[in-house]
Amino acid sequence: MDESGFGSVQEHQKLMVEFPEYAPVLTRMLNNAINEPSNFLAMFVVDSDGVARLDFIQNMEYKFVELLSCHFVVSPDDVVRQSILYRYNSMKSRLSMLQSRLMEVNNVLKVKNPSLLQHVAKVAPKKKPFLA
Repeated sequence: MDESGFGSVQEHQKLMVEFPEYAPVLTRMLNNAINEPSNFLAMFVVDSDGVARLDFIQNMEYKFVELLSCHFVVSPDDVVRQSILYRYNSMKSRLSMLQSRLMEVNNVLKVKNPSLLQHVAKVAPKKKPFLA
């Protein structure tokens, strides 16, 4: 959603927040639904035509109050594939960076304190392949 689309959502749902505050409000509502499920609900409803809605509802002892509703549409396959590829490559590069850092630490330990390296190798859990 961009700033121009937010204006119609703000007017239709009578939101009291401005566009820059919208993302933090969504984050807070998601966290409330996760951390306080008895007080805050997040309902994701998908229609057969691919249109979906995420409703945030607050349980106030005697009634339920709808706080916010977010509308979703199905993304084209190429957009989904591009997003997955981006996230995969991002995690792959992060893994590579962390593995190289671990190798650097291992090399320093090998030179400075080999007995500690042997102890760490014994104590550390054995690596199991995530996907073979």
